Amino acid sequence: MKLTAIVLSTVFTLLLSSACTAKKEKTKTKPAVPVKVVQAVQKNVPVQVKAIGTIEAFTSVAIKSQVTGQIARIHFSEGSHVEKGALLVSIDPEPFQAALAQAEAALARDQAQAKFAVEQARRYEGLLKDGIVTRDQHELLQSTAVSLAATVGADRAAVKSARIQLGYCSIRSPISGRTGTIALQPGNLVKANDLAIVTVNQLTPIYATFSLPEKRLAEIKKGMAAGQLQIEAVIPGEPGNTETGSISFLDNAVNPATGTIKLKGTFENRSRKLWPGQFTDVLITLASRQNAVVVPTQAIQTGQQGEFVYVVKADNTVEMRQVTSATVAGEETVVDKGLAAGETVVIDGQLRLTPGAAIVSKDTPPAEKQPATDKTR
Repeated sequence: MKLTAIVLSTVFTLLLSSACTAKKEKTKTKPAVPVKVVQAVQKNVPVQVKAIGTIEAFTSVAIKSQVTGQIARIHFSEGSHVEKGALLVSIDPEPFQAALAQAEAALARDQAQAKFAVEQARRYEGLLKDGIVTRDQHELLQSTAVSLAATVGADRAAVKSARIQLGYCSIRSPISGRTGTIALQPGNLVKANDLAIVTVNQLTPIYATFSLPEKRLAEIKKGMAAGQLQIEAVIPGEPGNTETGSISFLDNAVNPATGTIKLKGTFENRSRKLWPGQFTDVLITLASRQNAVVVPTQAIQTGQQGEFVYVVKADNTVEMRQVTSATVAGEETVVDKGLAAGETVVIDGQLRLTPGAAIVSKDTPPAEKQPATDKTR
């Protein structure tokens, strides 16, 4: 009996000890998790659509010779800016000057002959009345005079054509823009309407061509009906620096293969930072969302049940709140449901959090240390 009592006493002692240990472990609290927090705010947010665009020259002209001849001189440098009407290329004019002189000489000759034929026909008209010449002779002279008058007209056209051909020896820029690579140097023989000597691209203004999904078509048409839609093109290599423009072209059909529609935006490009051939991000502002609840995008997390945020409660613990997000505006996200303006959300450190966890803000300054007292006194 004594042995049984001792065993029962030992077991009871062990059970009591383990229960106390478990109770002590339950009373242990986890340390607060350091996080960054921010308050949800309410403001007007632009409804924007982002697309990848390609920069295109507003006008691109391939400069070709309209006559066959030898290039005498190039009057510009590769990659330079030229104004409209500036002289670009000179073709050797001597053959065309000779052709013009020949045409002018033929005109002078035929004018003299036509004048003589008219005077002779007038004299024969008087002789016909006197019966000295026959009617056939008089009509022959009249037809000769008319024929020579037509020849003079053809000679004048030949002179005009020769002058035009001579004018083509001086090739001028039809637009203001930037020149590209010179394909033919002085001394080369160029044929009429053959190879392009140089290409001139107009850079101010400039186009950005991009495509948007078909589902955005109604919003785009509505915005264009209300006025020009404002768009922004991000300067390549300069994040945060944009060029403002407007939509100037909406294609007349949706591409059935891609389900997108093509648009063009026109930008002044006065600083000439947008360059033909570049890819750029294009932001189209379709409307403005009034009094929207906004949080930094990094506050939105995704779980098995969808999107959620960690909301900080008054006792510095967090709760996991399901939310519904709408649009992304820059580095912020509009929250449609689940969050109110003024509530505090966690934006950094969410991976260490669980519902009900205590938190401490990383931005909270540490408590100031009290000056040490001298205990030797």
